[in-house]
Amino acid sequence: MFESVSVLIDEHAQLQELLADPAVHQDAARARKVNRRYAELSRIVAAYQRWSGLTDDLEAARELAAEDEAFAAEIPVLEASIAEAQEALRRLLIPRDPDDGRDVIMEIKGGEGGAESMLFAADLLRMYIHYAESKGWKTELLERTESDLGGYKDVQVAIKSSGSDPAQGVWAHLKYEGGVHRVQRVPATESQGRIHTSTTGVLVFPEVDEPEEVDINQNDLKIDVYRSSGPGGQSVNTTDSAVRITHLPTGIVVSMQNEKSQLQNREAAMRVLRARLLARQQEEQAAAASDARRSQIRTMDRSERIRTYNFPENRIADHRTGYKAYNLDHVMNGALDPIIESAITADEEARLAEIGDNA
Repeated sequence: MFESVSVLIDEHAQLQELLADPAVHQDAARARKVNRRYAELSRIVAAYQRWSGLTDDLEAARELAAEDEAFAAEIPVLEASIAEAQEALRRLLIPRDPDDGRDVIMEIKGGEGGAESMLFAADLLRMYIHYAESKGWKTELLERTESDLGGYKDVQVAIKSSGSDPAQGVWAHLKYEGGVHRVQRVPATESQGRIHTSTTGVLVFPEVDEPEEVDINQNDLKIDVYRSSGPGGQSVNTTDSAVRITHLPTGIVVSMQNEKSQLQNREAAMRVLRARLLARQQEEQAAAASDARRSQIRTMDRSERIRTYNFPENRIADHRTGYKAYNLDHVMNGALDPIIESAITADEEARLAEIGDNA
């Protein structure tokens, strides 16, 4: 069992040698990729060593028990530990998403429900920022379009990890958040105390590590500059610092006005454009491949309703995994781990089932 691990152990040793080579670290992009792969394989190697060591201990215990029954009590304990270690290793050997170690760009957009939807967009942004803080990640507000009542028509935030372990990467956790988030509560503008249902959309893109990863022909870009505006359309800047970039072949449009500098807005817009183009390329490749690497939980349909936030009942429910809890107040303060873990587990179960069907 686990014969294929020997190949991964050899690769792990080779990567360890590469990391000791100063030349590798002169290329930041290459060093980042090597570190991510090494961290991923380190978990597999450690799990394999644990399973292998327990297997050797069990064999020794059986030999000793044949001579002295006092050792027989260790056998069922070791067998249980081996089963646990075997399952942990099996899950680590599930084909991983190669983007798991990437940072992300998240966009939250108001949907059905008007002002209430935009207010909830602001609540979701705070929720994700608190969650990022709990993980030790950094957040950077790239762009926001505020509504008259203090919410957001559209807000974009970059979320970055300082680690190299893909399992702890931002994309590994937040890729499941894309879709429609439904909120049920009494809006602040409701005088009769009636519960309203609104929706807010969330898009999540893996961020491009290096610009060279996504080939963009400058002749394919239409770049417009204009003056920034605030709620109600009033001008908030006296210079043409806002930037709108249109990628002509795909029709993707990115606008930025958060910074006072046109150069900074242009750089931020290019970051978002590269992330969107990378996501588009990956979706096209997945759709074209016969063995499409599509997550059973991370839907490609951005219009799918994935979660309901019911404030009167203090209830949070994920419609993909069946997760339900009555601690919405904690969730809105960033306690997202159980919900995201339910998505990760459901995704792994689906992948394991697929492996079993193809075995």
